[in-house]
Amino acid sequence: MIATERLVMRSWRDEDVAPFQTICSDPEVMATLGPPLDMEATAARIAWMRGHEAEHGHCFWALERREDARLVGWCGVIRGDMAPVVDKVEIGWRLARDCWGVGFASEAARGAAAWSFANLPDDEIRAITWRGNVRSRAVMERLGMQYRPKFDFDHPGLAAADPLRPHVTYSLSRSTWKTA
Repeated sequence: MIATERLVMRSWRDEDVAPFQTICSDPEVMATLGPPLDMEATAARIAWMRGHEAEHGHCFWALERREDARLVGWCGVIRGDMAPVVDKVEIGWRLARDCWGVGFASEAARGAAAWSFANLPDDEIRAITWRGNVRSRAVMERLGMQYRPKFDFDHPGLAAADPLRPHVTYSLSRSTWKTA
């Protein structure tokens, strides 16, 4: 478990599927991520995260608000599985729409980055997003991440005509983190 001032990142529970599906079925939340998810797809995504955590000791953890223990999204790190994050520490987040604009994504990302540099041997954390996702790019920049245009790529899981296909990559080095 990782606790920040207002949030907790923790392992996934069976009872998290329904509230996370509510988040993942919101068209505004999913506008830069892909189509909204139904219950089955959400359960599969959480099962994947649980398996990743069992294998690696980390994942995009369930993110809950401390004041009321409400599940408000996910945040954490995984081992990336596509270029340019293959086998790299990839940080990511997804929040309920009513939790946007209050600093939760930045707060959780700082907690996940601190955990990563304290517990993993990697000298760098990377993040990817659709190039037009200005909200996530702003979080990356607040975290101290640098845009790496040489790692721009087309998401391999999306059709060539999909407007969400062009992705960007940001990175944060351990040395930059130590001086921040």
